[in-house]
Amino acid sequence: MTYTFQFGQILGYWPQLLNGALLTIKLSAFAMVFGLIIGVVCALARTYGNAAASWAAAGYVEFIRNTPFLIQLYFVFFALPNFGIRLDSNTAALVAMSINLGAYSTEIVRAGLESVPTGQIEAGRSLGLKRLQIIRFIILLPAIRAVYPALCSQFILTLLGSSVVSAIAAEELTAFANTLNMQTFRSFEIYLIVTVLYIAMAFAFRAIFAGVHHLVFANRG
Repeated sequence: MTYTFQFGQILGYWPQLLNGALLTIKLSAFAMVFGLIIGVVCALARTYGNAAASWAAAGYVEFIRNTPFLIQLYFVFFALPNFGIRLDSNTAALVAMSINLGAYSTEIVRAGLESVPTGQIEAGRSLGLKRLQIIRFIILLPAIRAVYPALCSQFILTLLGSSVVSAIAAEELTAFANTLNMQTFRSFEIYLIVTVLYIAMAFAFRAIFAGVHHLVFANRG
C-alpha cells in the first residue's frame, strides 16, 4: 500500500490555518488570565473566607473537576440560552475555558497559599498590617511563586484542551482543520501540520512563562 503526500494542497490554506491558530492563542491567553483571577479569588475564599464563601468555592471546584469539559462547554453554549443568555461560539468557548481553568487554578493556588510560613503572616500582623495588606504583600506573591510551574503546566493543558471547543464550531485551529479535512480528505497532512502548530504554540507560551518568571520572581527572595 502506497500513500502520496500532498502538502502543497494543504499549504494553500496556510492563511486560514494561521487565523485558526491565532484564535486559539487569543482564547487560551484570555482564558489563562480570567482562569487565574477566578483561581486566586476562590483560593482566597477557601483559605481565608468565611464558611459560606469557603463552601461555595469548594462546591464550584468539585463540580467542575468532576464533570467533563465538553459537558461544561455544551452547558454554556446550548443550555444557557434557555435562561436568556445567548453567547456566540467563540465567547461561549472563552467562558467555558475560563471557568474550567479557574477550578484547577483554585486548588493550585490554594496549595501555594498554604505553603506560606505562618511566621511571615505573624510578622505582618506585628507590623500592624491589615488583613488585605497581609494577603497582598506577604502571602499572595510567595504563594504564586511557589506554584508557578504547576500553574504554567495547567495553562499549557488549557491551550491544548482548547481543541475541544471545535465541537461548538468555535473557529479555532482544530475546527478549521476538521473543515479542511472534509474538503480535501488529506487527513494525514492536515493533522500533522496542526500538530506542529500546537507544539509551536506550546513552546511559545512556555517561553513567555519563563520570561514572566524571570521578570517577576527571579530577583525576589
